[in-house]
Amino acid sequence: MAYDLEEQEQLATLKGWWKDNGTSVLVVLAAVAIALAGWLGWRNWQAGQAQQAAALYDSLQKALQSNDAKSVRDAGGSLVEGFPRTLYASMGALASARFHIERGDPKSARAQLQWVVERSSSEELRDLARLRLAGVLLDEKAHDEALALMDAKQEAKHAPAMAAQYAALKGDILVAKGKPAEAKAAYRLALEKSDERSGAFRASVQLRLDALGG
Repeated sequence: MAYDLEEQEQLATLKGWWKDNGTSVLVVLAAVAIALAGWLGWRNWQAGQAQQAAALYDSLQKALQSNDAKSVRDAGGSLVEGFPRTLYASMGALASARFHIERGDPKSARAQLQWVVERSSSEELRDLARLRLAGVLLDEKAHDEALALMDAKQEAKHAPAMAAQYAALKGDILVAKGKPAEAKAAYRLALEKSDERSGAFRASVQLRLDALGG
């Protein structure tokens, strides 16, 4: 009997607590359920976006291999317009830029590279695009614009390999501007920042440095 009375007291206490707090509990549970549903929906949407972007990137690669300029533009344009936050868009823009450079269309290449510099979600890809864009500007003899682009990114923030590439290209730009002393300093920095295993790169930089008198 005592046991039954204790159970009844506990049940009464629980009923009283639920009367006072039940509504708040249900509100919290509903909020959690809505948040979870939203999170799952967002994850599914992201997965769908990535899948569609991957398919477009595959189409772009096939167009590049077949040297189909129209398909390259169509697939590349769809990527950057429809899926700008994906890495596929940035990689596609970089690949399209190389295609345009090889076809002698620096204007289109610049547009693709500038998009990556301004819009890519990947810092590494932004750095790579900035480096390639500066190279295009050098070829077009836009030396001051190329240097400004190089200086827009602080060297200390680059990975070692990227810092070496930046320094070497900066040396090339300074040579083109007729500043051999500054160019030599840039080439020496490129050698300092480069990996000892980067034999071909180091040999190329050393040749350019030697041509300026070491």
